[in-house]
Amino acid sequence: VQLQESGPSLVKPSQTLSLTCTVSGASITTNYYNWNWIRQPPGKGREWMGAINYSGITYYSPSLKSRTSISRDTSKNQFTLQLSSVTPEDAAVYYCARGLTVGVPDEADDWGQGIQVTVSE
Repeated sequence: VQLQESGPSLVKPSQTLSLTCTVSGASITTNYYNWNWIRQPPGKGREWMGAINYSGITYYSPSLKSRTSISRDTSKNQFTLQLSSVTPEDAAVYYCARGLTVGVPDEADDWGQGIQVTVSE
């Protein structure tokens, strides 16, 4: 399976960040996988943000739930992250990843290469 993140590399404060993960080599509806968004700010550890599972159920980190939305387009085999009201603290490398669990970044099995996102005017 291959995962590829796409989206803007620069977002202004207060805007909504929208990233898409395009999956090839596997269907995002395949039992029993979870499709995760994980980020890593500079100099910090990985943070699990949320996931959408094979049946379309979503899970969110409590700390980000109010600003995060994850959806999918099964016809394109893609899933999308939207993070609203971004601040400079949201600057990070954002990854999409596949795994059998949610909530623990290191348990994801397959990863995209990551996309660097900067938040600045």
